Amino acid sequence: MTVRLKPGQTIGILGGGQLGRMMAVAAKHMGYRIAVLDPKPDCPCAQVADYHIEAAYDDLEAAEQLNKISDVITYEFENVDLNMANILEKTGKLPQGSLPLEVTQNRQKEKQIAVESGLNVPEYEIVQTFDQVETAIQTIGYPAIIKTITGGYDGKGQMKLNNEEDLSEADTFIAPDSTYIIEAFIPFEQEISVVFTRSQTSDITYFPIAENTHNNQILHQTQIPAAITEKVANQAKEAAKTLAKKLQVVGTFTVELFVKDEQVYINEMAPRPHNSGHYTIEACNVSQFEQHIRAICGLPLLKIQSFPAAIMINILGKHREELLAELPQLYDFHLHDYGKEEARPARKMGHITIIGESLEEIFKRIEENQLPTW
Repeated sequence: MTVRLKPGQTIGILGGGQLGRMMAVAAKHMGYRIAVLDPKPDCPCAQVADYHIEAAYDDLEAAEQLNKISDVITYEFENVDLNMANILEKTGKLPQGSLPLEVTQNRQKEKQIAVESGLNVPEYEIVQTFDQVETAIQTIGYPAIIKTITGGYDGKGQMKLNNEEDLSEADTFIAPDSTYIIEAFIPFEQEISVVFTRSQTSDITYFPIAENTHNNQILHQTQIPAAITEKVANQAKEAAKTLAKKLQVVGTFTVELFVKDEQVYINEMAPRPHNSGHYTIEACNVSQFEQHIRAICGLPLLKIQSFPAAIMINILGKHREELLAELPQLYDFHLHDYGKEEARPARKMGHITIIGESLEEIFKRIEENQLPTW
């Protein structure tokens, strides 16, 4: 069943963080009303929404309330309650479906879907005990990454095993009655992300492939164009297309990949707009958020055009005051502040985007303006 919305109807959003906020802003420009379900009283999305249902993500009464006032429903992050998503899917108001959510909530299922689709993934094992970790590392070797199967983001819920000394620390990392994935560390040349949108009629549009830089497992900077060959770019898009069909994706979806020796390896997936796609707001004729809204509302996707180059830099809590103090002296960049009250050191508080004719020109402007790059 195809969902079609006209301006004036209401889009419900599960989750009220910055991604929901940016979805809402894009939808507002198109004439839609916004309802958000989020437990926090002044969450970023609630600040721009028409209705805020202040409730936990697994509150089924709140889900029913959201269903009543919404004509279509979407989710802004993958850690919403799967049971709630299944219930909303049965109403016909969740065109994304619950399958992409179910898979991306579980790293084991992510890997299985990629392998079933014939895609490259780092060698991995599923473990539940320290003894199993010791056995797995004999096959996988060092270095390796051990991660929780569910939850965890921005480096939380994972640790790197460089040698046998680190292995002993994994004994305290492993919690009883929990499941983990241990995977080979790929000494990658680039980490890239493919942000794309798939419509309800299976049309796909791809945003320019982005190259990502992380600091302490948190995305620090994204830039386009990525320094990859056409062969790698085609592999990445084909991998994304394969996963989109397998998961019956509707809306904006993101696949993060490692690049090594002209081959791509699936790292992680996100069933929604992504931090590495924020540059699209200013650098493209249509953002990842507007394209997502178009998809879930049954509108045709726009053909994507972009500036030749762009750089997006995340603003963490520890950087925010420094940046705000420098605002009157800084030129040629776009500021996004997410409206979060508590500026914890490693919390994403906003981002800046700089667009231009080339990456060289942008880096020169950053240097001339003495823009903090942290």
